Amino acid sequence: MNHQATHTASRSLQACIQMCQDCHTTCLQTLSYCLTQGGEHTEKGHLTTLQDCADICQTSADFMLRESHLHQHTCQACAEICLHCAEHCSKMNDETMQRCADVCRQCAESCREMASMHH
Repeated sequence: MNHQATHTASRSLQACIQMCQDCHTTCLQTLSYCLTQGGEHTEKGHLTTLQDCADICQTSADFMLRESHLHQHTCQACAEICLHCAEHCSKMNDETMQRCADVCRQCAESCREMASMHH
């Protein structure tokens, strides 16, 4: 990899780490919000999906931060789980849930790109 490509990859990696950390925080905040709302917001499958998404985002960020050669695998899983979470959240007609869905979609896109990068 030439210097420019290495610099671009490093910038992409940093952006993906930040996106994963933002998504982790958003999902945990949304989970807390859901618990205060009751009703469909507290359906077990929904809460589990938010927690799963928060956890895989943190795990993916950790893999990238320690420069694990296996981060492409966690990023691929993260992209899939983030999309699943976005689908769940977007079904609820609620501004907080829509914001969570948007962050999850952005994170999925960033992780999909990172998973496809070759080192």
